[in-house]
Amino acid sequence: MVARKTTRTVIVITVIVFHVLGAISSIHAVMSTRTSQGAIAWVVSLNTFPYLAVPAYWIFGRSKFQGYITARKTGDLEIQEYAAHAMAAVDEIRSTGRESAAVRAAELLAAMPTLRGNEVELLIDGAATFGSIFEGMDEARDYILIQFYIVKDDGLGRRLQSKLISRAREGIRVLFLYDEIGSSMLPRRYLKELEDAGVQVFNFHSRKGPRNRFQINMRNHRKIVVVDGHTAWVGGHNVGDEYLDGGPDFARWRDTHLKIEGPAALAVQLSFLEDWHWATDTIPELDWTPRHITRDGVDVLVVPTGPADELETAQLMFIHAINSAQERIWIASPYFVPDEAVMAALQLAGLRGVDVRILIPDSPDHLLVYLAAFSYFDQAKSTGVKIYRYTGGFLHEKAMLVDDSVAAIGTANFDNRSFRLNFEITAMVADEAFADEVKRMFLDDFAQSRRMQPGDFHRRSFWFRLAVRLARLTSPVL
Repeated sequence: MVARKTTRTVIVITVIVFHVLGAISSIHAVMSTRTSQGAIAWVVSLNTFPYLAVPAYWIFGRSKFQGYITARKTGDLEIQEYAAHAMAAVDEIRSTGRESAAVRAAELLAAMPTLRGNEVELLIDGAATFGSIFEGMDEARDYILIQFYIVKDDGLGRRLQSKLISRAREGIRVLFLYDEIGSSMLPRRYLKELEDAGVQVFNFHSRKGPRNRFQINMRNHRKIVVVDGHTAWVGGHNVGDEYLDGGPDFARWRDTHLKIEGPAALAVQLSFLEDWHWATDTIPELDWTPRHITRDGVDVLVVPTGPADELETAQLMFIHAINSAQERIWIASPYFVPDEAVMAALQLAGLRGVDVRILIPDSPDHLLVYLAAFSYFDQAKSTGVKIYRYTGGFLHEKAMLVDDSVAAIGTANFDNRSFRLNFEITAMVADEAFADEVKRMFLDDFAQSRRMQPGDFHRRSFWFRLAVRLARLTSPVL
């Protein structure tokens, strides 16, 4: 009898506690959730079924990365000094106005000017990308900075490990940063072998600090390599065998990276430095002297984005590029789950006669994202927006072409996670010759794709259409 009464008391107290926590969490959601739709959804769920909603909210509901110090804004004085030094070094080589309208507002979002005097190389697929990166590592004379979302202990991962160990033993400083969620399967042995050779190894530590203990929904999705401060690589590739050959699931892995030589590499280095400082509370000694590759060269703007930004930088970057387009806006992304603002920008571009094309995979690696994408097709078709599904393998590239003057290569997908939850980095290149090269890359990809036609969604079964609608409800965390 006593035991039954005690059990009943525990249940009552638990129910009360969860409902109180639900009410408190609702207030937090109202005050901090970035969209009104998201706030309403959380408030309803937190008060009607708090037993699941409360833990879910504190894991998935956060829209701001607490505590991350952005060097160029507010925070640690020492890293601000380094950032100011970097900005002063590049001030005299900022572009003098050749950049297009698609770039100008993005400079304010990036807190970094467009820099001239660069050379860029488009790297299509894994062999070209990692061949270039490994060759660049061989040429390092002082240090190598390396950061990836996913690193695997497989053939390519061990090649990378061997290269870093070899260079570290030759006296080259190697700083290695990885995301603890994306690389959760990376064995401790792999990391220890790097450390034993003198490589400085750290995870991004997204759960650092008492307020971030349950923060697993925000991840560092950047892929960065910097050699000696004058050469950098950014793009879609992670480190794993599938990024070379598709692995057991795909016949081919279609991806794109960008090599930057010149002053813009310092902007990539500054992004790495901010992440490294967050993870380690240290600031390594790096070279901030800009090196011109050519007198004129190519204009490059590097745009780091993430949940620590005051504004929704990634979303605004895409919206501005879409609104700036006069002739074409072509976007390639493995995940197409735009929010309403971005979708409206695409529709308006299509209505004003811009050639709007979205390239996504035909074969999915993420079922919910694959299903959610179908819900946007009907919205797109009536406005002239064309959707292409790549059939030549799995498409993982993140690329954008604006008219014939600006092309962007980076890590940001076309979804809410990249818009708001992930740390990303994008390089925007304002150069007609490079844009033409990216245009030819897109045309080759379109030739291996099929265009979605009206009715492709409605001809599917009721259960498929229901699954699509349900998947769209999860889009804020996809």
